[in-house]
Amino acid sequence: MAVKPVVVVLTRSAEPVAHRVAQALGAQVHGREGRVDVADAVFPDALAHVRDLFAAGVPVVGVCASGILIRAVAPLLADKRAEPPVVAVSDDGAVVVPLLGGHRGANRLARDVAAALGAVAAVTTAGEVALGVALDAPPAGWRLANPDDGKGAMAALLAGRGARVLGAGADWLAGLPEGDALRLHCTTAPVVTGPADLHFAPLCVTLGVGCARGCAPEDLAKLVAGALAEAGLSAAAVQSVSTLDLKADEPAVIALARDLDVPLRLFTAAELEAEAGRLATPSEVVFAEVGCHGVAEGAALAQGGADAALVVAKRKSANATCAIALSPAPLTSLRGRARGRLSVVGIGPGQAAWRTPEVSRLVVEADELVGYGLYIDLLGPLAAGKPRADFPLGGEEHRCRYALERAAEGRNVALVCSGDAGIYAMAALVFELLDRGPAAHGVSDAARRVEVVCSPGVSALQAAAARAGAPLGHDFCAISLSDLLTPRADILRRLRAAAEGDFVVAFYNPVSARRRSLLAEARDILLAHRPADTPVLLASSLGRPEENLRYRRLADLAVDEVDMLTVVLVGSSQSRLARLGEGPRMYTPRGYARKIDGDLADGAEGGSAPGPAALPRDIFGQKMEEAAR
Repeated sequence: MAVKPVVVVLTRSAEPVAHRVAQALGAQVHGREGRVDVADAVFPDALAHVRDLFAAGVPVVGVCASGILIRAVAPLLADKRAEPPVVAVSDDGAVVVPLLGGHRGANRLARDVAAALGAVAAVTTAGEVALGVALDAPPAGWRLANPDDGKGAMAALLAGRGARVLGAGADWLAGLPEGDALRLHCTTAPVVTGPADLHFAPLCVTLGVGCARGCAPEDLAKLVAGALAEAGLSAAAVQSVSTLDLKADEPAVIALARDLDVPLRLFTAAELEAEAGRLATPSEVVFAEVGCHGVAEGAALAQGGADAALVVAKRKSANATCAIALSPAPLTSLRGRARGRLSVVGIGPGQAAWRTPEVSRLVVEADELVGYGLYIDLLGPLAAGKPRADFPLGGEEHRCRYALERAAEGRNVALVCSGDAGIYAMAALVFELLDRGPAAHGVSDAARRVEVVCSPGVSALQAAAARAGAPLGHDFCAISLSDLLTPRADILRRLRAAAEGDFVVAFYNPVSARRRSLLAEARDILLAHRPADTPVLLASSLGRPEENLRYRRLADLAVDEVDMLTVVLVGSSQSRLARLGEGPRMYTPRGYARKIDGDLADGAEGGSAPGPAALPRDIFGQKMEEAAR
């Protein structure tokens, strides 16, 4: 889905302006908690919220001082070509200032907002102020084939040197100073460019392809390159790659769209068959196999629309086909559907500061959110207004199946998990369902063709370890104590192996209302292999306002202190709890002290050199309970 702007407002006095802007843009209003009366979503920290939106690629229109927006996003500024628009609007709605994202439509957005408010758009981009156009940001339906030369060309025009527009249809270039210093080529044909040339390609070319299962990507790419050369067309003028929906997961087709940097669009057999009367080489063999008389030609024509015409009829190689259609005017919209995408995202413990920018971006881009309701709620304003499908605990398979089947319809779906999606979460079940297939209670063939993206999150064990200090500084493992899906005998076997291996152990799902004994058994198994005063961290509701950390000796670990929101970290025989700085710190040394001892001994003359003594378990001579207070 296209990412809509968010209108951010911080004060009641600015609310009327914010709502006028939001109505004009079809956008949501996000307001400062306790400071605004009506908003689609609220936030407690303006700087953190604007930073989160910006990192996720969301255009921001802030009805506030521009300095607030600048301070919020300053730590994230890097590539101006990738930055989303950031626009400041004065509280009275009189002035609109595009601050960032000129290459992503900020000036256009500012002018739209100004028009809605009857305000002044304070556009400061040199090219747009002096020339009325930004050469490196052409309008919809056009592509700059050589963007690296755009900056120099704009500088030349600003310096008073003129340009010649070669070709037709680029009315948006009218009014530039005329001269021979620059050549602006507006054509679908290939152009050999230099520093004095810019090639603006109208997106009039639609490419239809088909291929056998397992076709090598280079075979399809070579066939397409030959067809474009035969027609005298530049790859920069290709608007999209289109094909039959059965080919949605074909690596060669996916690679072609990626390499051409264009969308991949899919059509059903019935939609392609509607183009049968316009095909140059209809095939009964193809019809018998997939239900339409032509894939490549039909897809090119279906994407181009009623005014498009074939300029290259079907071309074949041993394993691939392609065809090319040409439209009389640049295409600004896409037909067919996208390949569905399921993003399996881990949001960490819930707070925005521990959520990765990639996860935030995937959530923002999603058409629909799926997950346990509490986890979606933890996204706060980022989830506001999005369609969502909430599932209860215990409905994991239904949840994953639903998400995959929705993606199979061409949607962009985010499956929201806490922590890391691949650690005791939904990613493994998603791939299991895909691997089963329809015959084994898996998912439909269409669902098996969707794109699946997994994005990492901060896991509970990482969050607990960071709060404690560095208990995972040496070898560690994670064990779930839930016997709902894992046989009890397997859990006990793994516990004994972890105890014998002297691993630091992170226990997930330590107890439930009915399951109370396994944690006590785990404690006793570990006590057989490590000291009674081995440090244990009980970490609950990590990253949330109700976060609670408690330290215990292993021998004193009590089941009644633990619930399902608690991660239990049990140290190895080498782990230590010490009072350092502001409070207790739990860490597991890797053996550097022994290495230093060894290095000194190797370098000493006539024997071992004295080295630092091994640190006692409690370096302050205190009992662990005192160190933990």
